Amino acid sequence: MDLIELGAQLLSDNLGLQVDSNTIRSALSSLLGDGQGGIDLAGLASQMAAGGGLQSVLETWLGDGANAPISAGSILDILGERNVADFAGKVGTDTGTAAQGLSDVLPQLMDKASSGGSLLQSAGGLGGLMNAASAFLK
Repeated sequence: MDLIELGAQLLSDNLGLQVDSNTIRSALSSLLGDGQGGIDLAGLASQMAAGGGLQSVLETWLGDGANAPISAGSILDILGERNVADFAGKVGTDTGTAAQGLSDVLPQLMDKASSGGSLLQSAGGLGGLMNAASAFLK
């Protein structure tokens, strides 16, 4: 199962969505997509590392231990309230509910993608993520 499909399934279960899985996958791809049908978790990780106070949360998601929680408010800050509102409209829920669902699902997706450190290694380690984050802020 690829990450976009897993994310769609988790969101559907988490939010109790009554829309077809293709709609959820499409909305998730629009929100987090890499332009090639996948999820840009490295970009999300860079945004989190740049987003003050979330580096320690990110480290737990990338590590092998328990994942630290993230608030719905932080999700809105990272992804943009308008983007989350667009996502919510596509899947038939409100912005707050969508942000809460994403705050529950994104740690699981990042954890799965980074199993064995593959996501972190592809970004050049935590230092690489931090460099990408500082470039993102310029």
